[in-house]
Amino acid sequence: MIEKTLVILKPSTLQRGLVGEITRIFEHKGLRLAGMKMMQLNDEVLSEHYSHLKEKPFFQRVKDAMMVTPVIVCCYEGVDAIQAVRALAGPTNGRLAAPGTIRGNYCMSFQENIVHTSDSPETAAVELTRFFKPDEIFDYKQATFDYLYASDEY
Repeated sequence: MIEKTLVILKPSTLQRGLVGEITRIFEHKGLRLAGMKMMQLNDEVLSEHYSHLKEKPFFQRVKDAMMVTPVIVCCYEGVDAIQAVRALAGPTNGRLAAPGTIRGNYCMSFQENIVHTSDSPETAAVELTRFFKPDEIFDYKQATFDYLYASDEY
């Protein structure tokens, strides 16, 4: 099933000059970029986005780290896009991530881990509406689509 998912390129990605490299990984996989924008996150949005961490001692530290620079929010689309994006990203802790994953190749931290990725279809739907207006997500035919999937896969 074709899904849409959210990817946030975190401040560490911008600070280290990895934006092009990380977006290239998703594009080379065959995921279709449906939306992308740079934005400065604030405490209100981050409190909502990370509400599942509000009882954790590192809650404020995570929010502070996400406000150091703007971030780039992306909507990627593809068959099983959520699972594919999470597999490319690797586990949250970069020290435990396998080489070949984004975190395995580009980070050594649990917090400064390059990207945020949605973890389920339900979460992706909520997160995409948090960061994108409907007219900021685009639907177009990817020229390579017929070469990415067999006709019975979507």
